[in-house]
Amino acid sequence: MKLHNLRPAKGATHKEKRLGRGEASGKGGTSTKGTKGQQARTGYKRKMAHEVGQMPIQRRIPKRGFTNINRVEYKVFNLGQIDQLAEKYEIKEFSLKNLYENGLISQNDRVKVLGNGELKAKISFKVHAASEKAKSAIESAGGSLEIIK
Repeated sequence: MKLHNLRPAKGATHKEKRLGRGEASGKGGTSTKGTKGQQARTGYKRKMAHEVGQMPIQRRIPKRGFTNINRVEYKVFNLGQIDQLAEKYEIKEFSLKNLYENGLISQNDRVKVLGNGELKAKISFKVHAASEKAKSAIESAGGSLEIIK
């Protein structure tokens, strides 16, 4: 058996019926699309989740909860991560400018330091927020902390 000898099994395939090629073809006239309406037109595309006259599911289902428009999102760094980041990026001062230049935060991100882990290096911090545990750990390691508004 060679590649040029391969054929589908007998009866496995059949010619596709050509639509819209005259009445004698059996699929002429409306070309099996029924009569009139949007679906009979050329270029028709069904909109995702469109349910014709029925109320769409996203409007039938009750809504829960709310989004607080005044929520402040922080990029969080734990003390355990900071030693590794300081080594990797040679950071002496943990400031927004240094973090942005090294691709750790975006331009408008707010930064918060949390006290999970241990801090060994003496680093000065200029961030938007810090937990009480982080503050005491930074000061005990010999570093300084400045809170930016």
